[in-house]
Amino acid sequence: MAATAAAWQPQEQGFKEICGLLEQQMSPTSDKSQIWQQLQQYSQFPDFNNYLVFILARAEGKPLEIRQAAGLLLKNNLRTAFKSMSPPYQQYIKSELLPCLGAADRHIRSTAGTIISVVVQQIGGVFGWPELLHTLVKCLESNELNHMEGGMDALSKICEDIPQVLDADMPGLTERPINVFLPRLLQLFQSPHASLRKLSLGSVNQYIMLMPEALYMSMDKYLQGLFILANDPAAEVRKLVCAAFVQLIEVRPDFLEPLLRNVIEYMLQVNKDPDDEVALEACEFWSAYCETQLPPENLREFLPRLIPVLLSNMVYADDDESLVDAEEDGSLPDRDQDLRPRFHSSRLHGSENAEDDDDDIVNIWSLRKCSAAALDILSNVFGDEILPSLMPIVQAKLSTTDEATWKDREAAVLALGAIAEGCISGLYPHLSEMVAFLIPLLDDKFPLIRSISCWTVSRFSKYIVQGIGHQEGREQFDKVLMGLLRRILDDNKRVQEAACSAFATLEEEAAEELAPRLQIILQHLMCAFGKYQRRNLRIVYDAIGTLADAVGRELNQPTYLDILMPPLIAKWQQLPNSDKDLFPLLECFTSIAQALGTGFLQFAQPVFQRCINIIQSQQLAKVDPVSAGVQYDKEFIVCSLDLLSGLAEGLGSGIESLVSQSSLKDLLLQCCMDDAPDVRQSAFALLGDLARVCPIHLRPRLSEFLEVASKQLNTPKLKETISVANNACWAIGEFAVKVQQEISPIVMTVISCLVPILQHAEELNKSLIENSAITLGRLAWVCPELVSPHMEHFMQSWCIALSMIRDDVEKEDAFRGLCAMVRANPSGALSSLVFMCKAIASWHEIRSEDLHNEVCQVLHGYKQMLKDGAWDQCMSALEPPVKDQLSNMVELDHTFVNQASRQHLVMGSSAVARPTSSGGQSQLRRVQL
Repeated sequence: MAATAAAWQPQEQGFKEICGLLEQQMSPTSDKSQIWQQLQQYSQFPDFNNYLVFILARAEGKPLEIRQAAGLLLKNNLRTAFKSMSPPYQQYIKSELLPCLGAADRHIRSTAGTIISVVVQQIGGVFGWPELLHTLVKCLESNELNHMEGGMDALSKICEDIPQVLDADMPGLTERPINVFLPRLLQLFQSPHASLRKLSLGSVNQYIMLMPEALYMSMDKYLQGLFILANDPAAEVRKLVCAAFVQLIEVRPDFLEPLLRNVIEYMLQVNKDPDDEVALEACEFWSAYCETQLPPENLREFLPRLIPVLLSNMVYADDDESLVDAEEDGSLPDRDQDLRPRFHSSRLHGSENAEDDDDDIVNIWSLRKCSAAALDILSNVFGDEILPSLMPIVQAKLSTTDEATWKDREAAVLALGAIAEGCISGLYPHLSEMVAFLIPLLDDKFPLIRSISCWTVSRFSKYIVQGIGHQEGREQFDKVLMGLLRRILDDNKRVQEAACSAFATLEEEAAEELAPRLQIILQHLMCAFGKYQRRNLRIVYDAIGTLADAVGRELNQPTYLDILMPPLIAKWQQLPNSDKDLFPLLECFTSIAQALGTGFLQFAQPVFQRCINIIQSQQLAKVDPVSAGVQYDKEFIVCSLDLLSGLAEGLGSGIESLVSQSSLKDLLLQCCMDDAPDVRQSAFALLGDLARVCPIHLRPRLSEFLEVASKQLNTPKLKETISVANNACWAIGEFAVKVQQEISPIVMTVISCLVPILQHAEELNKSLIENSAITLGRLAWVCPELVSPHMEHFMQSWCIALSMIRDDVEKEDAFRGLCAMVRANPSGALSSLVFMCKAIASWHEIRSEDLHNEVCQVLHGYKQMLKDGAWDQCMSALEPPVKDQLSNMVELDHTFVNQASRQHLVMGSSAVARPTSSGGQSQLRRVQL
């Protein structure tokens, strides 16, 4: 190959070899890996990419497929290699690409446009390539269609990939590129060629979110253009018009407000477009509108026309892939492409419940799903108002019985599920009849009716469970339960999936009500466990885990364990440590360990040891996958850490013997310092759990754990790693109540991190604020002499945070810290006394008698301390209910404050209450992010 860059020309031999390899690569019988290795060897030559662009641009005697293959390989290479290439070679490639924009073949033009966009990304904008701008403008102003299409194609890709580079000042140019291009793009809206109308409209749409000044000033012209294109004969153009209106209603509804009636009329019209993709894009408008600040009244008059359109679009299209998938036999093994990627959420200590993702039944996107989602959100906005337009159609569809109309029946059942939340008050009087109607549909002949009936029944789970209190409701609950269990054992994969998901929803609502039915539930779930293929097996794991969470200790009976554990343990032993099917099993065991408590002890040792082994092998694989024998995947570490947390929660101090004989503390410290945030998140969750149940085995490395935990609270990327900080903060608090004075070296470091968090509470996650307030209180409880001198710097923001925490043992710990600090430094709280009083009044009931006494004493002490009406002045700043509550507590002085207590309360006393050794079970719920 050529060794110099000047006046580069390809050598015949190199040209032939590369073309030959590209030709072989396209052969179905070729050894792809060997060819790839050869191409990789060629890529070591500095001018290899020159050959590729030469083949793309000039090898006109070669088949089009070879030229395209060269272009695609060049695109991939330039993503990583362009910046390191010599400038003459960079220039050669750029100069060869530009003429390709006018190539006779559109595939060459399109490939060149893709590569040009990649180059622009690599050089950080268009200012490093002035010839490109000149060429693009020349193409757009040409009357030759190939040049216009080629230039427009390249420009559209730049607008899609890196739109901001055109809205930037450029040296040597009097205006930004977008100002030059936008008028030309708007002019192309009226081109006689559909390809140019589509590319120009798509390009302008990319700037709706950025809203450069050029587009803002041209908005009237843009909107006029949209209405001109609204009934374009090309479906792709109509789809882009709909996309523009959807984006505008999301980000700049003020532009559409004067035209709103016309826009709504148009979207209603194209929601019935013969092209499903256009109708789908139009359907997005209704959900987007409901989420804006525009008044919903503007939509109200259109509901009687919109609802029937949505229902019509909720019927399966004849060519819907789901119709084919729905016939899939449950006994056929899953193919690898059937297995959707799954993501494990690291554990989080906090008080906020995670939002459950909507079920896949509604969430796989199509016109049908989008219409159902629109109906769902409309029902939440307009409530029962939509029922008069909806229910007659639903009832008519449900009343059909012939086989030809089964899709209409299915759509009607989907509609009932979609409105289950928003229209519940209107549906409630008829709920029992509706559920009674749905139960037989669980056994319908058509699998898609069975599956959607599972989902719709699950949407009413809360109300079905509420009816258990009376005989008729209990009987209906049992029918639903048995109906879903039958469907879990369906022979159809789609129905299995829907039934398992629906049953998991019912489990969450029913909780302990499932206890009397545990045996039959477990028998069905374990029968499914033996029957299901890989994909649906994951959903069974989830249903088993959800059952364990729902019934808790009720599961800990030999009869149930004999059904549940042998198949799970057999699968556990069968799967190798590198098999990703292990993830859902690890999650399932986590829930079971927490539910069984000490009942899991008989299974704990091999589970614990395997988690240790997995973490060890993955940590080795991170640095040396060959020695480890596995490829590194952090998810194995995260799942293993979380299962160990589940064991710590379930076994309590029973885990001590396992920890003492293992290398867990060293592995855990490594995980706490891992560069992956989700690994650190789960590591600190486990650290806090172990601090609570067996701190003695962490003591040898206590200072290191505390140091690395405190670093998580003081990082410029706090908002990006807020869940890690949350768990680290919680773990420090758990250590504090266990090791007490041993934590003193780190106390002021942690306090200095917590105070800024509390002072910026409105910008941060609620869980982190709560945990920060609790941990600060725990540190103050065990080391008041260190914390109290700095009280005045944080009392106000701390007390505001304390007042937001619900009553539980952690809140008790925090208030013990408050009382300890006030005793040590009463004047430190004076300037924040009103906020402290509000925090005290946030308790519904202080169940701990000794804490109640301490709080009463603090209030009484301040009342005695503040003379000349200062106490009354403080009270006058409080709301009447708060003032009454505190006054009652102060007046309890004669009951709770004996003479010894009065002496103890002398303001300024250094007497300090110490935490009990138990520290209390953590009540802040862990939730999955």
